[in-house]
Amino acid sequence: MTEMEIERLAKIVADNIKNDSVTLAQANKLISLVMKKAEEMGVKAVVAVSDRHSNPISIQCMDDAYIASYDIALNKAYTVTALKMPTTDLKKLAAPGGDLYGIQFTNGGKIVIFGGGVPLYDNTGRLVGGLGVSGGSEEQDTALAEFGGSLFKKGL
Repeated sequence: MTEMEIERLAKIVADNIKNDSVTLAQANKLISLVMKKAEEMGVKAVVAVSDRHSNPISIQCMDDAYIASYDIALNKAYTVTALKMPTTDLKKLAAPGGDLYGIQFTNGGKIVIFGGGVPLYDNTGRLVGGLGVSGGSEEQDTALAEFGGSLFKKGL
């Protein structure tokens, strides 16, 4: 192989890796938009974005957000990528008598079984990250997460 061919292949691999997960720029833009919507709703939120492997990319806290919301938002972003489903879906499965009852006690307690977390998919439907929102009611956190997920899918 020539040096030019190696450089071309390296660029293709690098581009595929970069597009395999949410980027920092995408995460920060998404967080900013979700926080703007939270402000409109009167919610002081913490918003977290993880990559497709459940590792945190970015997390930001609105002024005067609950301290506990930090870990909750981060763990919602972890949960949705680790289990590839919104936390609202997991809530049903983890209820007493559900197929995944007790799952919140696994994974070092990082599994969250209430609304506010959504997986992030690219425009081809491939999982590329997770979004976790905490600070409002479950209904508010879910609405904010779904808003963010919708924006992301449209090509944020």
